[in-house]
Formats: sequence, C-alpha cells, structure tokens
Amino acid sequence: MVLILGVDAGGTASKAVVVSPDGTVLGRGTAGPGNPSAVGSAAAVAIGDAVRGALGPHDPGGVVAGVVGVAGVSILTDPGVAAAFTAQWAAIGLTCPVAVVADAVTAFAAGTTATSGAVLIAGTGAVSALIDDGRVVRTADGLGWLLGDEGSGLWLGLQAVRHAARHWSSSGLAVRVALHAGAASADDLVHWAQRLPFGSFAALAPIVCDFAAEGDPAAAVIVAAAVERLVATLDALDAADAAVVLAGGLLVGPTPVREGVLDTLRRRGVEVGTAHDPAIGAARLAAQTWSSRTVTST
Repeated sequence: MVLILGVDAGGTASKAVVVSPDGTVLGRGTAGPGNPSAVGSAAAVAIGDAVRGALGPHDPGGVVAGVVGVAGVSILTDPGVAAAFTAQWAAIGLTCPVAVVADAVTAFAAGTTATSGAVLIAGTGAVSALIDDGRVVRTADGLGWLLGDEGSGLWLGLQAVRHAARHWSSSGLAVRVALHAGAASADDLVHWAQRLPFGSFAALAPIVCDFAAEGDPAAAVIVAAAVERLVATLDALDAADAAVVLAGGLLVGPTPVREGVLDTLRRRGVEVGTAHDPAIGAARLAAQTWSSRTVTST
C-alpha cells in the first residue's frame, strides 16, 4: 500500500498523520514537544513516536514521501540534532525522502490551496511568515520566549503570572493564577514561577482566554495586548495585500485572541483562511512531491 506521511511538530505536541494518495486518513499519532530549539534532539524522539503511532499496523516501507513541519527548524543545521532526526527515520524503517521544513510552510498549506501568501501562527510561540511557492521568503518574530513570541500562549501565561504577582488576590485572574500555581502568597508565586520550565507558562493561556471571554478586565487587557502584538508581527512582513492563513491553538480554536485578530483583518478587507490540521497540510505537500517525482520518472 502506498502511504504518505505528514507531521506537525510544535512546542507543545507532535502530531503525525498517514494518508493514502487520494488523501484518505489511515492513521494518526500524537507525542510530546517537537521543537528542537526548545528540547534539542529529544524533539526527534517525540516526532518518531508520533510517526509510529500514525503508522500503526502499516508497513513503514510503504511510505513513499514525508514532510515534517517543525517549529525551530533552523536548529537542524546543528549536526547532532540533524543526526538525531536521520536516526529516527532509520529506526522507524522509513526508506523514502523525508523533508523537514518550517512549520509555517505546512501551516500555510493546511489553510489554503494557494502557493503564495502569509501565515500567522500563535501557539506556544508566535511567528509570521511570507510564503512564496512553498518557501519561506520572510519572517517576523519567532524569536523565542526571551526575545519575542509576543502574543503567544507562553506570552499570555507570563503576563498572567506577572499580573498575579503585582496584584496579589486583587482580581479574579490573580486568584485563579495563584490556584493554578498552588501559591498561598505572592512570594510563593515568585518561587513557583522561577522553578517552572518556561514552556509550561503556556498552560495558563486557556485560563486567560476564558477569563477574558467572561469579561474579566485584567484578562481582557492581556488579550487585547496579545492581539495588538500578533497583528504587528503580521504587519512586519510588509505584505498588506497578501491573503493570510491563521494557525496555532490561539488562532484556530474559538478564543478571544482569534476573534480579535479576525476582526482586525476583516476590517482591512484581508482574505483569511484557517489551518485546522497542519499535519494534513504536510501530507499534502508530501503527496505533491511524490506525484512530481512519479511524473518525472515516467
């Protein structure tokens, strides 16, 4: 059986899908974080686990093409990280070419059939990219929690903790953050935050979104700031006429962040699509590559 592999690997999870050439989904798999910039070569292991789950009983030798969309793809220039990915493909039993590309490319492919346009991703991190013929030609942000990722889930979580530390027990959001942290005092919260792996702050993003949707003033201010920063990240591409695909948990699900970004783009008259399943977008790109190779060989 001919199989096509697609993977979407981000800071929170790695999701793989195996499809037939006509696009029928034959299997799915999910594993841990797949961003090598955040977790190094462990990302390759997580992606490998997701691929094994998607393959299930299917023969890995049947996979004729694969595309893996990875957040933090630039670190694959590190020989050790690149070797870890190569080792995973061999351990799984894949013998076909597996292309590893920026997650922006696969997210864009999941939201439109166009070959050129812009994509705005807001999940654990945040980045925008201008895509032309399946290639990233320009990006904005995507700089990680320390230098950027403004408006991301991690950014939202950090703002919530900072608000709680500064306004201890004086708002509903602050009380909810303290409950999440198990903190009995502002000092407890500070100590908790300093021990927490930075990616874990993103777990607070749904809380911020829920409180904002319920009208909590502090949460609403944080969400409005996130929307402003995400739109600014998109504007930094300097491609005002480009159609836009929204991707990542904050911009795909029914969140107030998505609502705010959508409202801004629609008022500008921008054509907007949504990347509901970037793993399928990756599989679509892989299928196109395989089809091109098949046509060329005949």
